[in-house]
Amino acid sequence: MMSQMPQQAAVSKCPSCEEPLESGDRFCGACGYDLSAVPPRPDDHPAVAAGGAVPAPAPAPDGVDWPAARDSDGQGRPVPVHAAAELPGTDSGGSPLPPPAAPPVPPSAGVRFDRPGEPEEYPLQAPDPRLDTAAAPRPDSPAAPAPGAKVCVACRAGRVDDDGYCENCGHAQPRERDHMEQESGPVAAVSDRGLRHHRNEDAFSVGCTALPDGAPASVAIVCDGVSSATRPDDASLAASRAAGESLLTALPRGTHPQQAMHDAILAASHAVNALADEPATAREQGPHQNAPACTLVGAVVTAGLLVVGWVGDSRVYWVPADRATPPARLTEDDSWAAQMVAAGLMSEAEAYADDRAHAITGWLGADAYELEPHTASFKPDRPGVVVVCTDGLWNYAESAEEMADAMPLDAAVRPLHGARVLVGHALDGGGHDNVTVALVPFPAVPQGAGSA
Repeated sequence: MMSQMPQQAAVSKCPSCEEPLESGDRFCGACGYDLSAVPPRPDDHPAVAAGGAVPAPAPAPDGVDWPAARDSDGQGRPVPVHAAAELPGTDSGGSPLPPPAAPPVPPSAGVRFDRPGEPEEYPLQAPDPRLDTAAAPRPDSPAAPAPGAKVCVACRAGRVDDDGYCENCGHAQPRERDHMEQESGPVAAVSDRGLRHHRNEDAFSVGCTALPDGAPASVAIVCDGVSSATRPDDASLAASRAAGESLLTALPRGTHPQQAMHDAILAASHAVNALADEPATAREQGPHQNAPACTLVGAVVTAGLLVVGWVGDSRVYWVPADRATPPARLTEDDSWAAQMVAAGLMSEAEAYADDRAHAITGWLGADAYELEPHTASFKPDRPGVVVVCTDGLWNYAESAEEMADAMPLDAAVRPLHGARVLVGHALDGGGHDNVTVALVPFPAVPQGAGSA
């Protein structure tokens, strides 16, 4: 242990460079300092009072003659402290050292000590042409986008690669699905990522067509990806596209809207199942997750008929345009809460307050139980608006009355504005989930009639 090691005797040091000296040295072996020139250390003298009398040392309180403290004047007061630059010195030849330079001004906190002096004013640099939206990128630049290619939103000069990053500055581009809006004739839909999710796993499809007799028909499909599954965003996109295309193809052929809706749900199911059949490399990022899955809800509106179809817990609401009659919910959730209510085991308030309320019992996906598409048809007796939405919206307007209160009165003539207002209602409420809503005015109006 260190405490048991013998202590060496102190060795005298050169007063110039403090190199250890040997006994009998007359000159320092390191710097050549003349050791004979060192004056003898003067005896300590007590401080003299202003009148010239030397005060007697105060007796120790316990009668013991204690030695004077080190680095003191003998009276218990510390000697003045000097900086090294304040004491005279000589170089190795005995010549006086040059006067010290003026002390540097202490820099402010956070600045490097070795930083050179800087001017009080800084000339402004010329603007970077990449940040000027009017400046065209050099055609010979390796990162210059080809005509028609997507341009980076950050530098406005680089081409965006297939992974969503700029090849010029490396900036990640916003996802196109973070916020989507679309109008098709009188139908409008809005989808938003929300405030808590890292991506938008919802998708929609809207369109207009005509029946064989020339009567107009409007179509809206909304899908919600199952977050616990692999690639939920791909599942919802595939399902919404397949169902929308199926409806817009079948209706002009004369297929009954309710049968067309049933077939569209089956087409969506096949599209989602196909995602699970892709090569294993497509699931490397989530090998332990379930197969791609999503919910689906849709509506077909013709001149006098309203058809809805669904699998999962996305919903359809009916809101009369004049608000003279009560609104209504037209779908029943495929969820744990709905099963508890249907079985009479819990009230609706109790069921939806349970942590298991949103556990779905029906979905589209390769690992789903037996697929049971739900369809229903209605013949409203007055104009209104059909609200097709995911639970990201109805979580903040669950009852039909709450949904009607959140929707603007002019939603039938301004469906895109109405959809934006409903999405804003969900975001104002917290936006915990992706939010998607499509508004379909009833009865259907000829294609080309849009929002005012």
